[in-house]
Amino acid sequence: MRVPELRSPLHLASRAPIGVLEHNPDLRHSAFKPTSPAAKAVVDQLLRIADKGILDDLLISSITALGCLSKTFRATETRIIGPLVRLLDERKAIVSREAVIALTKFVCKENFLCVEHSKAIIEAEGAKHLVQLVYFGEQLQTEALILLCYVSLNVLESEDLAQAGVLAVLAWASKQGHLVQDSRVDSSLPEARGRMELYQSRRSR
Repeated sequence: MRVPELRSPLHLASRAPIGVLEHNPDLRHSAFKPTSPAAKAVVDQLLRIADKGILDDLLISSITALGCLSKTFRATETRIIGPLVRLLDERKAIVSREAVIALTKFVCKENFLCVEHSKAIIEAEGAKHLVQLVYFGEQLQTEALILLCYVSLNVLESEDLAQAGVLAVLAWASKQGHLVQDSRVDSSLPEARGRMELYQSRRSR
């Protein structure tokens, strides 16, 4: 049976159908075609909501939707990361947390374009926001740290990461018991810190 093409941006912004697309590659490829007018309309609507940054249920759902669609975007689709990075600086923790989670889906190793997306986060000055969230984010320290580790591992030699103080925050996080007890942190933090130390030692020669 042919899967009908998704037509409504508001429909796609709800959590249930997006969750299905995220975890079902066949359905995702058949129901959401990035080059189709319907898909472009969906993305345009989600980005407009994210850009406005007005806290309501639709904003949270739109951020979630963009994250769940992370594997559908092509390398040439460069407008997605910026609005999500800007939301990292949001005063409302729930908004920043959803933005962190969404961005993590763009840079995890399961995403074929994780390196390109990580570079886009750096170019959008996301590193400085993540450093602050790891230090002071309270409710989202762990999620911000995981995202920062992924970005650091994907972009091995970055002057922007060095200038943002990423090595210092990774070293600090390594000593925080409540952070390192998370298995995701334990599997990525030591390597991210080690690679940053190696890069900065070469950089200082």
